[in-house]
Amino acid sequence: MAGARTGTMIYVTAIGDGEARAHWIDRDTVAWTVDPSLTHALACAAGGGIACRDGELTGDFLTIPLTPGTLTDGQRRAWPHLAARTALKLSPQDPGLVKEALRGQVVAVARDGSGAVVAATGVQIPGVLDDVYAAAAHARLGPSGRLLPRLALWAPTAHNVEVAIGGRITGMRRDDETGVWSVRGRPTWYGKDYTYLVTVWSPAAGAVVTNEVTDPYSLAAAPDGVRSRLVSLDDPALKPPGWDRLAKPAPVPLDRAVIYELHVRDFSACDAGVPEELRGTYAAFCHDGEGMRELRALAGDGLTHVHLLPVFDLATIPERRADRSEPDRDELAALPPDSERQQELVAMTAARDSFNWGYDPLHHTVPEGSYATDPDERIREFRAMVAALNAAGLRVVMDVVYNHTHSTGVLDPIVPGYYHRLLDDGSLATSTCCANTAPEHTMTGRLVVDSVLTWARQYKVDGFRFDLMGHHPKANILAVRAALDTLTPERDGVDGRSIILYGEGWNFGEVAGDARFEQATQSGMAGTGIGTFNDRLRDAVRGGSPFDADPRVQGFGSGLAGAPNGAPANGSEEQQRERLRYYTDLIRLGLTGNLRDFELPQGVKGSELGYNGTPAGYAAEPADAVAYVDAHDNETLFDALAYKLPPRTPMADRVRMQVVSLATVLLGQGAAFVHAGSERLRSKSFDRDSYDSGDWFNRLLWDCSAGNGFGAGLPPRAANEAAWPYARPLLADPALRPGCPEIGACRAAFGEL
Repeated sequence: MAGARTGTMIYVTAIGDGEARAHWIDRDTVAWTVDPSLTHALACAAGGGIACRDGELTGDFLTIPLTPGTLTDGQRRAWPHLAARTALKLSPQDPGLVKEALRGQVVAVARDGSGAVVAATGVQIPGVLDDVYAAAAHARLGPSGRLLPRLALWAPTAHNVEVAIGGRITGMRRDDETGVWSVRGRPTWYGKDYTYLVTVWSPAAGAVVTNEVTDPYSLAAAPDGVRSRLVSLDDPALKPPGWDRLAKPAPVPLDRAVIYELHVRDFSACDAGVPEELRGTYAAFCHDGEGMRELRALAGDGLTHVHLLPVFDLATIPERRADRSEPDRDELAALPPDSERQQELVAMTAARDSFNWGYDPLHHTVPEGSYATDPDERIREFRAMVAALNAAGLRVVMDVVYNHTHSTGVLDPIVPGYYHRLLDDGSLATSTCCANTAPEHTMTGRLVVDSVLTWARQYKVDGFRFDLMGHHPKANILAVRAALDTLTPERDGVDGRSIILYGEGWNFGEVAGDARFEQATQSGMAGTGIGTFNDRLRDAVRGGSPFDADPRVQGFGSGLAGAPNGAPANGSEEQQRERLRYYTDLIRLGLTGNLRDFELPQGVKGSELGYNGTPAGYAAEPADAVAYVDAHDNETLFDALAYKLPPRTPMADRVRMQVVSLATVLLGQGAAFVHAGSERLRSKSFDRDSYDSGDWFNRLLWDCSAGNGFGAGLPPRAANEAAWPYARPLLADPALRPGCPEIGACRAAFGEL
């Protein structure tokens, strides 16, 4: 039996060249690049065993003949990346036969006139699963029920599914219309851990195997997510006092939101005003520490939302404190500010310390346990955090990651080949970083909607930021919006229409250019009121791009033309002046909300101004664009200015440039997005990718006497070594470490903005 952490690698049938180039897109059609002179068929074997030897298929299999034809216009629209393929039509089949074929090995075969096999390939099956199990889109999934629990799992290709709970294994019943397996349990099941035993054809193993997996619809989990835990989120024991009567701050539309991007652990890990046992946890938000006092002050200045980096169940942080290991902070603090040793010490414990950004989802709808004082208290403490932030006058945004899974994810072992996006040859798409999911498939997209609704209803979350939203179909994000809009205070306890949505509308990877569907990109989401991050403003203010080999490329906020730093990357004086004029146009445009129809002084519309080969102006309304100049990704604003401003720039002028840069975000139309600590000159010692850099490089220091984090040593080698020659002399310069007067001046100016 496979372990509960079975990997998410997608495998293709090990036949021929080991690829899966045929696409079974609906019950009647297989799309494949074929020679029309050949004869085509599907070979199907419930237990596998199909092989090709000496031009012959071997094994015990059923043959389904295929007839060449053409894809319909509707099929081409639904599958644009397959539009040029031949449509191989199945003869009218008993629907039960198609469903049975999908529960085993499926091979597409081409034979010549003599009957010899000349081509054989595995078959991608998500399209036909969506067609023949369309009723599953409305089936009840996951844990449900208040008195008698019910568990339901969509596993249409499984041969059998059982649930292991309370030390016993119980069979589940399959509904043939939906492909959902379900069981009604006993009240004693509540509070117990469970896993599913899914017996299914595995292309990876070339056999029918039994995978032990957790529930993709889990609402709670054992420590480290090794098992699901059956709970009712309506259980009073899981609610903090007053939860059902929680009073929300007044709703703020996205185009008037001022959003503060914050990591739960950063918030209090260094807060001396929080008891040590509460630092880095949800509970710190319920304590009157320095951080909460600052958040209340920021709310008084006009801050409206706190955006929390991922707080769903992560795969990479040990949830029990006893299992974690941290570097010695005193040893780190004693080292020179430009030393390599700090990053070496941090790297030694990175795999088992308390820190990660968290873009590695395990269970999408379970709170992360490492941020709880006890992982078994995660639900109640998460809710208490939301209540505390709301009481401080702040609404809460969750950073959600549905575009990929961690290698220990549970989706693929349940329905192999369905939940993740495959490339044309059947290999796994990994353009996001990891195993890309496929929200264009009905049940993957439904998981996104269902998960968001649970966070909104049960945790009263006020907004969602979608990681790599451009890898989602626009239709999927609009479905989230439509579902949220149905929530009412009377029925659901929340006003869904007040919930804001925004995300990363980047256009890249195998889906770029709407290759597979209309994407949720910057241009694609224009006019929807769902925001996308405005990288035009970011680059114009900072200068260059996050991918420059030389980090000293200057911009509007870092001295371009007016305070040259002498770096050859900035070009001649005339080139600098010309680039400043262009950057000024991008900033003018950004201040409007990046409106595509805004006319610049020279008579050019925003949509006519270029940006890396695309229109600079893409928004139809201010809510379509989220203005920012720094975020958790890339160097903090202070660090970027440290690279870009002339080395001898006085600290007072650095503060002014920080404030000017932030003003371009805060004084424009549309949502304003600020990385936590930018109002305090926060530094990560030049770390441009601090996702696994521990507390040391991610410190958020509320006490100005402790500095701003600059001079913590050279940033971690893996992502930053190429910039070490630029960083080393700056880190060693004591004039670049601000004190309380400078930090206080920046904070005061930020409050005025």
